[in-house]
Amino acid sequence: MEDVTDPAFRLICKDFGADMVYTEFVSSDALVRSVKKTTEKLNILEKERPVAIQIYGKDPAVMAEAAQIVESVQPNIIDLNFGCPVKKVAGKGAGAGLLREPEKMIQIVKSVVNAVKLPVTVKTRLGWDDDSKIIVDLAEQLQDCGIQALTIHGRTRCQMYTGEADWSLIGEVKNNSRMNIPIIGNGDVTTPERAKECFEKYGVDAIMIGRASIGQPWIFREIKYFLRHGMPAPDMTFDEKLNILKRQLTDNIQKLDERRGIIHTRRHLAATPLFKGISHFRETRIAMLRSESAEELLEILDSIKSMLN
Repeated sequence: MEDVTDPAFRLICKDFGADMVYTEFVSSDALVRSVKKTTEKLNILEKERPVAIQIYGKDPAVMAEAAQIVESVQPNIIDLNFGCPVKKVAGKGAGAGLLREPEKMIQIVKSVVNAVKLPVTVKTRLGWDDDSKIIVDLAEQLQDCGIQALTIHGRTRCQMYTGEADWSLIGEVKNNSRMNIPIIGNGDVTTPERAKECFEKYGVDAIMIGRASIGQPWIFREIKYFLRHGMPAPDMTFDEKLNILKRQLTDNIQKLDERRGIIHTRRHLAATPLFKGISHFRETRIAMLRSESAEELLEILDSIKSMLN
């Protein structure tokens, strides 16, 4: 969720019912070198608690030192990312790349758990590829290291984000009698109905919503309502949803600056389903995603309402 889960977005997700939020993942190497852009990611607000700061890296000692730096700002949880599949991370032996070196992953987890007093959790995938889905055995080993919860994305690293997430192994981990820590399922939970199915069919303790929240943070409200009442939540109007995206833009600009605030919001504007189905929207979309001033972008967003009439 790089360049996605900034403070402005996390607060909006909390407002819509997210029980817990995670920061963008933080490079342990950059953190121990005090790289300004990286240390800025440690900025958390009281209103977004409980919040986890997520770190990644491949060196046990560096990861332990980075975890101690993270601990100094007192998040609720330190999360270790062993799931990121992108080449610049996994290809260098960090993130999901450690699924090819499970012994090293275990060493990193032990180093971090021993270095801090805060709860440590892990997020990972089923395995490196279809021939090495090691998650059932790996989950037990991670638990033995002292982690407090495990999030599993139902794909291998080689799948990246293609195909369908396989929740069967997530369920197998959860139903393993030797597991006693919370198991959080992740992958393709895009509707309230699917969220309910994952809880009931696989028995997970929680679900993690990632890509499905981009451009539609109201998904948390929709899921919670459906889980509680067994029916869809009352519809939000187009204007209500558009105002959320506008709020995200203005909050990002306030917390960052105009240029970075716009850049951080573009991905959400590109991904939101709010504009799907609007006739002759292509030119407006291009202008929206190329806009470099807040005034211009807000004018474009306001103009979209007239296209619906």
